[in-house]
Parts: sequence; structure tokens; C-alpha cells
Amino acid sequence: MIEPNLPLKKPSLVDALIPVVALISMLAGTVYVFGLDSFGPNQVALILAAGIAAMIGIKNGLTWREIEKGMIETISMSVQALLILLMVGALIGSWILSGTVPTMIYYGVALMSPDYFYVTACLVCALLGFSVGSSWTVAGTLGIGLMGIAAALDLSPGVSAGAIISGAYFGDKLSPLSDTTNLAAAVTSNDLFDHIQHMLWTTVPAILITLIIFFFMGLGSSSNVVISDIVALQTAMDEVFTINPIMLVPLVLLLVMAVKKLPALSTLICGTVAGCLFAVIFQWDVVIALANDSSLSAAAAGFKGIFSAMFLGYNSVSGNESLDALLSKGGMSSMLATIGLVINAMAFGGAMARTGLLARLVEAALSRVKSAGGLIAATVGTCIGTNILAADQYLSIVLPGQMFVEPYKEQKLKSINLSRTLEDSGTLTSALVPWNTCGAYMSATLGVSTFYYAPFAFFNILCPIIAVIYGFMLIAVPSLDEPANNPAD
Repeated sequence: MIEPNLPLKKPSLVDALIPVVALISMLAGTVYVFGLDSFGPNQVALILAAGIAAMIGIKNGLTWREIEKGMIETISMSVQALLILLMVGALIGSWILSGTVPTMIYYGVALMSPDYFYVTACLVCALLGFSVGSSWTVAGTLGIGLMGIAAALDLSPGVSAGAIISGAYFGDKLSPLSDTTNLAAAVTSNDLFDHIQHMLWTTVPAILITLIIFFFMGLGSSSNVVISDIVALQTAMDEVFTINPIMLVPLVLLLVMAVKKLPALSTLICGTVAGCLFAVIFQWDVVIALANDSSLSAAAAGFKGIFSAMFLGYNSVSGNESLDALLSKGGMSSMLATIGLVINAMAFGGAMARTGLLARLVEAALSRVKSAGGLIAATVGTCIGTNILAADQYLSIVLPGQMFVEPYKEQKLKSINLSRTLEDSGTLTSALVPWNTCGAYMSATLGVSTFYYAPFAFFNILCPIIAVIYGFMLIAVPSLDEPANNPAD
């Protein structure tokens, strides 16, 4: 984590607000002017805002090299996430080529009803998220297949992604295997299982409301798909790929490695290699067709097809428009724009942290806290703000976690309230910010704009709201002189 090393002159609140206001103004402008094509211009806004923060830091006594070092150190924190993004792109390409994704879609459309798809997707992702402790793994495996099924069933991609993300984050949040769950407990010096039990107060109502909403949205969905369309899609898949349950082995392998908590990057590499091997063994004609070069020998064409799928993604030319639109995706190249967004966002977060502007904003928020409810609301606001400004969910847990320990003691509140609130707001809202590492990952992996799915990620939206309501109503907010009274006890 970046140590602020505050400049010679303490930044004023106006200093801290200038880059934020500038960023919000530029982002609003890019969205207004470019609309859905604002992904690239948003990166320009972030790097320009980083420059504004740097100029304020220089005004207050820091040198450019000091600020630049802070930006680079912050960017370096996201390198693992960037590599994971690249490998997810390669994984998607290889899994489509191998028939893994087509097989998931083939059987999924036969088993899942459009009326209950949203609620089923949420529940299945919640179960997997709890099992593996990673919302990223859920999105990068089951999520990919579910989005394909949603497209085949003519369901809203935004709502489908919202259901997947809601379930994935619910499972992740309550899993003792989750890195963010362990981090929140560690930062606040709480027992892991006490922390998980205390989170039930907010997560259970939130997920129940979420499931009810998805249930009724499913019943009222405007899917126009008919049985003949599903049969036509399955027939088209069968003509191109070898469809067989054995094609799901790469998925099973990846999930087993995830459950065993093996490193994410090595797990994705193994999953990608397994996909490539299955493509060579079972889908050789598809591999050769993707290479599309009759001048090459069979071995060279196979090599080209495999590497094309991993870097450029799979390009379906079956002649069936629905199938071609469904399967033409993946590849490392599809992640490059997202990687650029993350780098620019982390540069802005690093500039804000190194110049002391981020700490000044938190200080201003704390100065107005007068009650337990106000303190919890300030924690929620700070976590959300850190997700927006620092663009990283780990920073949104660690920074507020360190800054709010003493204020919670002063309000005579148990630190377990802090650990729960860090998760309710820091972990969950990260997926709702387009340039946050989590938002960028979910958008790139599921193929849906963050702005499009965010309104439907009901669980992620409800938890911070419930946390604030509990704070002001003093529901499940134990003080230092009373027991935690966890609902699981």
C-alpha cells in the first residue's frame, strides 16, 4: 500500500476537491458526447485528472518524481489483475474453440427456463462463489456460459449480468476462502468467522430482496424465444462443434484448482491450456477453419488456429447469425482497452494518495461525524469514494479500515461493525465502478458495459443501503459493552 508521505504543505479541502470535480465533469462530458463509445475517452479523463492532482501536489511542495513514484507503485498493485484479464481473454477464446462454452450453452438452454433464469443464475453463482471464494472465478467460468445461455434465450444481458454478479458477490462475501473477507477481518483485527456471522445481518436481507426482484423480473421478461429457435441454435452448434459433456472437463479442472486455492493466474493458464488440448483432440476441424489458411500444413494451421483463438478470440462464421453473434468473442486483444482503463484509473488513484488529497477527503468526512449512524454512513461513503478514486477494492478496504479504527473506538462501537461495513461498501461497490479493477473485469468478462449491468446488481446496491439504515436505527450495531448478537448464534 502507498504511504501518503504528506507534502510540505497540508492540502486544503478545496485542493482535494479540484481533481474530483474535474474528473466528474470530464466523465459526464465524455458520456454525454460519446454515449456508449465513451470507454476510450474516459481513460483520457482519468489521466488528465491525475495530472491535475499532480500539479496540486507540486504546488504543495512535492516533486514530480515523488508523485510519479506513487503513481507507478499504485499501478504495480494492479499488475496481477491485468495479467488475469489477459488470461481470461485467452481462456474465453480457447474454451469456445474447444467446445466447452458451446457445450455449456447447448445444455443450458435446454435446462433453464426464461421465466426463472435470473433467479436461478443468481442462486447458482452464489453457491459457486461460496465454494471457491472468488467472484472473479465465478464470472470467468460459470458467468461466461450463463451469459451465452441468456443470449440464446433472448434475455436482457444487463439483467443477466446483474444476477450473475449479485450471486457471485454474495457467495464471495460469505466464503471463508475469500481474500476480501479475510482482508476485512484482518485489517480490523477480528476473528474471521465472527466477521462472517456478523455480515449475515446485512447480506441475508439483501440477497432475499434480490432474489424476489429477479423472480418477478423473470416472470415479466419479454423474451421472444420459442422452442424452434432453441432447437435451431442447438442444431447449428452441433453442426460446427462436437457437443459432449466431456467438453466440460476444462471447466471442472479450473473449478477444482480454484477450490484448492491455487494461484489465480496459474489456474487460468491451466484452464486455457486444457481448452487448447481439447480443441486439438475434439475440435480439429474447427481449429483448422479458424486458421483459414490453405497454404499452411495441417500442423501449422492448427498452431495458427490455437494462437488466434487465444489472442484474437474466436470468430464464428457458421452462417447462423445468432450463433455467430453468440460465439464471436474472447482473446487477449479484447481485454487491451480494459487494461488501459485500469492503468489510467490506478494512476489517478496513486496521484490522489501520494499527494495526500485522498486522506484529506476522508478527514473532511470524519469531521462531520456525530453519531454511530453518521460514522457508518461515513465509512460507506469513504469506501465508495475510494473505489471511485483509487479504483481498487483492496484499497477501499485497507485505507478506510486503517482510518476508521480509532473513530469506531471513540463512538464505543465494536470493530466488527467496521469490518462488516468495509465489506458491505468496499467489496460490493467495486463492481459498480467502470474503471475499478473489479468493474472493468466484470464488464470485459461478461461482455456488458458496467453502466448497463450496474442498476441490476441489486445485491451490491442493497448492502450499503441496509448498512446505513442499520447504523442510524442502531440495528445489529453492538457497542463495546455488549455482545455481537450474531443471527447465526
